[in-house]
Amino acid sequence: MPPRPEMVLIAHNIRSLHNVGSLFRTCDGAGVRHLYLTGYSGFPPRKEISKTALGAENTVSWSHHWEIETVLFELSQQQYTILAVETLPESLPYTDLRVPDRVALILGNEVDGLEPELLEYVDASLCIPMYGQKNSLNVAVCGGVMLYGLLAAYRFQHQASIPHTTELYG
Repeated sequence: MPPRPEMVLIAHNIRSLHNVGSLFRTCDGAGVRHLYLTGYSGFPPRKEISKTALGAENTVSWSHHWEIETVLFELSQQQYTILAVETLPESLPYTDLRVPDRVALILGNEVDGLEPELLEYVDASLCIPMYGQKNSLNVAVCGGVMLYGLLAAYRFQHQASIPHTTELYG
């Protein structure tokens, strides 16, 4: 198994239950340690979540917390680097990040993002470089890009420990 960081995902104030379900499924695929659903994000059991999660709500460790600040405090005490995904002028493209060993990634509301006061709790703010007319992606798509992007970057950063092959498999 290639090296990978220990990752948790925080989905804060996600209004669409289908997005929550998609995030469950992505967390399962990416090997996320725990999914924190905070604020008014929906949580199982809900048929809308199950529809897109396809059972991942039963395989991913998760919890719901009304107050995100408590979760952020506990994760910082556990030595997680807290990263927010936000479209801010100071946000670092995720492709430029030196991925730490323990990552807590926060995704915010589909329309409003994260409350500005929550950014005081984060170690860095990340963005996805956008080359078209829109400045953001759907939150579930964003979560997939970020989680798999961080996994790939971490693997690349630790490539000395990865066995290489010159053969192509078809």
